[in-house]
Amino acid sequence: MLATKNNELISVEDYLKGELISDIKHELINGCVYVMAGASANHERISVNVLSEFSNHLKNSPCEPFGSDMKLKINSNFFYPDVIVDGNFDNSTPYFTKTPLIIVEVLSRSTRKKDKTLKLLAYINITSLQEYVLIEQDFVDIQVIRRSEGWLQKHYFLGDEVTFESIGLTLSVEEIYHRVQNEDMADFLNNTAKQ
Repeated sequence: MLATKNNELISVEDYLKGELISDIKHELINGCVYVMAGASANHERISVNVLSEFSNHLKNSPCEPFGSDMKLKINSNFFYPDVIVDGNFDNSTPYFTKTPLIIVEVLSRSTRKKDKTLKLLAYINITSLQEYVLIEQDFVDIQVIRRSEGWLQKHYFLGDEVTFESIGLTLSVEEIYHRVQNEDMADFLNNTAKQ
């Protein structure tokens, strides 16, 4: 999702009040409001695939998955990750979470830099976070950064399986990219059909 910045500083209280009545989502970063633009079909396909798999896997678990309408609060900043799994959701704050186990961001050209720099630094400092997952939409590449591995990045490609250790779920890269239309998937499906 593309974000545009509003240069006026705003308080957390005013931001939260505004989000309750706004038709558009906004992130709050260091007092600045960023308008969130719409997502592409491939972005939504990946987000829905991951959220559906997480939701099915966790239906009898205290861990709870949320989609891109749930805010994540980090100090006085608020983000809208594409998918979050929360292990200890606080119902007294029903519009945001503070204790994610996993955060998933689907990347595009317009968001890649922010997701791999600003958000990465903010997210890995959340004490509850175990895994940060970055999924490219324009080509096939899943990057998983785990606390248990010292936040070193691992990449997964077509033919690989990804294990989300904090919730005990393994998915194939193909499942995550189901219905996604990009050159890597087209080549993969053509080669699979020929075999």
